[in-house]
Amino acid sequence: MAARATWKGFLKVSLVNIPIKVFPATESSATISFNQLHSACQSRIQQKRWCPTCNMEVANTEIVKGFEFEKGRYVVVSEEDIEKVRTPSTRVIDLVQFDADAAVDPMYVDRTYYLAPDGQVAADAFGVFREGMKGKVGIGKVALYGREYLVAVKPHEKGLVMYTLHHAAEIRGMDGIEELATIPAKPKPQEVQLAKQIIGTFEKKLNLAEYKDEYREGLQKIIDAKIAGEEIVAAEVEMPPKVVNLMEALRKSLDSVSATKQKPVKAALPKKAASERESPKRKRA
Repeated sequence: MAARATWKGFLKVSLVNIPIKVFPATESSATISFNQLHSACQSRIQQKRWCPTCNMEVANTEIVKGFEFEKGRYVVVSEEDIEKVRTPSTRVIDLVQFDADAAVDPMYVDRTYYLAPDGQVAADAFGVFREGMKGKVGIGKVALYGREYLVAVKPHEKGLVMYTLHHAAEIRGMDGIEELATIPAKPKPQEVQLAKQIIGTFEKKLNLAEYKDEYREGLQKIIDAKIAGEEIVAAEVEMPPKVVNLMEALRKSLDSVSATKQKPVKAALPKKAASERESPKRKRA
């Protein structure tokens, strides 16, 4: 089934305007969703807008937008107020800056879309800029549905991919996480060395297609079984043991990984640790 564009517009670079089509890059329908039901009769629950002060249900026509500027105090913002700052939809993705394609931190990415040319004439210009943007990412803005979005555009396979981005003010800093202050400034070199060796045994070329949504697949099996009148018994989940001795846990982990992959891994350990490794007790383990 051919992909369907969700909107059309223009990709603008300086004085060049390229007609484009925009396609969603992710599939929200792949997520299993549920409805809330009354357990007694399995009827769908209705969400009613209720005013606790007036003790009554409120009609949509009586609802206004309010901004809480102090605890329990609100200022009402009308649709007329919002219209004063609403950005007219231009459907123009205006790229105003370019940088290396790794310049955009993934933390800023919100949603992903594919861009494709709209028509043969556009295809020629589209191909030129896609080739010219190799290794680069373009930053710009687009006005849609009454608001302005910050976007990043870069080449991807045969076309271009566009990310809508969070603004810097939306990204929370890590300074408020007190637990991070408990991390040692200088971890023990021997432990770091073993950790690097363990990580190295798992290194390979990344292919995200190898990873499946096991939770969704398991949930679908339960739903299918219930429809068929069957029942699935889930296996018990064992909790991982707490790490008491980090050095010993690292050694055991390295030995376990090496045995699984059938690759002898030489751990560069301190002399004392190496002598412990040669002990009969360690060999039996």
